Amino acid sequence: MDASPRYRTVWISDVHLGTRDAKAASVVDFLQRHSAERYYLVGDIVDGWSLARSWYWPEAHNRVVETLLKCARNADVIYIPGNHDEAARRFPGLRFGGITTQMNHIHTTADGRRFLVLHGDEFDGMIRHAPWLSHGGAIAYQALLTTNRYVNRVRRWMNLPYWSFSQYVKQRTKKAVQFIANFETVVARRAAKENVDGVICGHIHHPVIRKIDSVQYVNTGDWIESCTGVVEHMDGTLELRRWLPGRTDVRWDALPGETAVGPTDSDATHEGDALPGAAMAEPHEATWSPSSE
Repeated sequence: MDASPRYRTVWISDVHLGTRDAKAASVVDFLQRHSAERYYLVGDIVDGWSLARSWYWPEAHNRVVETLLKCARNADVIYIPGNHDEAARRFPGLRFGGITTQMNHIHTTADGRRFLVLHGDEFDGMIRHAPWLSHGGAIAYQALLTTNRYVNRVRRWMNLPYWSFSQYVKQRTKKAVQFIANFETVVARRAAKENVDGVICGHIHHPVIRKIDSVQYVNTGDWIESCTGVVEHMDGTLELRRWLPGRTDVRWDALPGETAVGPTDSDATHEGDALPGAAMAEPHEATWSPSSE
């Protein structure tokens, strides 16, 4: 890890340690090459749902935890649990190994903007009102990811580049596309009510930086397919970065207006992940109050 930070802040989410699809090596490499003054772990770092079904924890997943603990020696690390690691929500304010658990946080960038940081599942109507259905959706999503692994084994054998079968399916599912749009709108609406400049979340595995009305909406993506994180430069600029093993990092530049952040190389397009068949409920008032710096 670099002694002098290259970035002011780093956000990652949805690593899903404990699953076979977690890109643990990419996470470790990303963290080692993106030293910062503060790190946010924006939920679903560990996948408790998957571990409850069957135990899977290789040495590569230990290395992610070890790397995070090393980060915490010289930087602030704030852990905001998600729905897949919701057990940690029972211990708000707990500090372990230099990592502090919080339900949410308000982050102030170097240029003075205030961002609400939270996982985002509390705005997902299906998670809030039908948890059993959400678990069923997660199982269906896992089936897509399993198929994705086999498809890419064949593609590697044929010397073809990585291609996401699961994203291909979801790109063509109107309900998934509508779910993402509804989710983003509801989260941005909540940020506006909190009188902040923007919101940074995870949960739906759809990496993007874009404006929704007056709110800067940022989704960190995931480390299952997208392999993305968000960094804050020393001047307060936010940047979405994709990081894959064996490749030069791909920088994603925020485009103006309603346009989502897009990759600079033609083979790196991501349309994002949502639970198959998900439908967004009307917005609900949240019961939490954001903590601040």
